[in-house]
Amino acid sequence: MEIETLQRDVESVSVVYAERNDIARTDDWLVLKLGEEVGELTQAYLARSGQARDKGRTPTEVEEDFGAELADVLAHVLLLAERFAVDLPAEIGRKWLAWLPRDAAATAAGAGE
Repeated sequence: MEIETLQRDVESVSVVYAERNDIARTDDWLVLKLGEEVGELTQAYLARSGQARDKGRTPTEVEEDFGAELADVLAHVLLLAERFAVDLPAEIGRKWLAWLPRDAAATAAGAGE
């Protein structure tokens, strides 16, 4: 799945969620919600790494919680990108992939075709 498609799909789900829960999806709410999700990811990581209570969950459930919280963080990053018209692939290319060795950068550029 392409990131742009994923971004639009996540936006659609967020709109429905907000309507069902009477939430105003303001800029502030989007940023604060990302912070909340990062906190939940931190809690899930601590449980996964044995540094916090597992709250009676099985190891499989703890692992699933970690994956779900990681997905929530990514989804909220995508929502912010959608809201502020940020081209994430371009920004990742500029900020991260520019540091790849030349041969790896050429391979990464070809993978997006």
